[in-house]
Amino acid sequence: MDPFEVRMQFVALLRRLDASQHSIRKVVSFAVKFFPRCGEDLWDCIVEETQKGSINSRINILYFLDSLCETCLLVKTHANAIGNTEKASSNMYVDLVARDLGTIVENVVPPGVEGSPNLVSTKQILETWRSKRVIDPQILDSVISSFDNRTDSGEFDNDAPTVRKSFAPLPRPEIFKRIEEDRERHKRLRERRWVQPITHNTITEMQAPPLTSFMPLTEKEDGDRELSIDIEFDNEWETLSDWNEDDDEACAEENALCFPDPPGEMAMDLD
Repeated sequence: MDPFEVRMQFVALLRRLDASQHSIRKVVSFAVKFFPRCGEDLWDCIVEETQKGSINSRINILYFLDSLCETCLLVKTHANAIGNTEKASSNMYVDLVARDLGTIVENVVPPGVEGSPNLVSTKQILETWRSKRVIDPQILDSVISSFDNRTDSGEFDNDAPTVRKSFAPLPRPEIFKRIEEDRERHKRLRERRWVQPITHNTITEMQAPPLTSFMPLTEKEDGDRELSIDIEFDNEWETLSDWNEDDDEACAEENALCFPDPPGEMAMDLD
């Protein structure tokens, strides 16, 4: 196929995209296959469809990008393993997503009440990308903070006078379709919660995983060489609260369960 045919066929696939994994994998395979020849053109098609499509089709495209980024990173990992330096040096569509993430999110979650149905799902995808280090956390933080600013200003509030503008409500069939697609997407998210963060460290992937205590220490600056266990630890550490009185009480209860006082003896006063 020539580039024009590739573009037309890809646009047709995007417009038929839905929440099913079969549909998403079909478009992902097509995009990855023709990336060397028409990557930039296909990316332009994705951005255009996030501007033109319905509010339901836009969130479908964002979930498609989630699978596309994951597939691109897996292709890179495989290329590292087999020694294909050309593919191993490219993140493919991941770099394009990072470059235009602000535009994509602005299109998927437009200002006003119209974008409110896509707000929660979009935040979930961005948080997933941050926890798995798919995209630079600084880029994601700036996009997520823009959501917080829009929420604080009452932009997504149905009763806010600043957002009382006319927009066409979804037809009844579209509402039921959206409910079914949200159900499918949430099921997929639950399945992926236990999945380890993506790593591209081919040394550890080609071997049986050793004990954590024998793994080398890695830092965020190591980039692709950072281990999944370190990414997971950092994510847990960032959400850990400071030590407080509740922790003291929990420790005292655990000690009482492990080391109960013998019968007939009074508990030692440690004050």
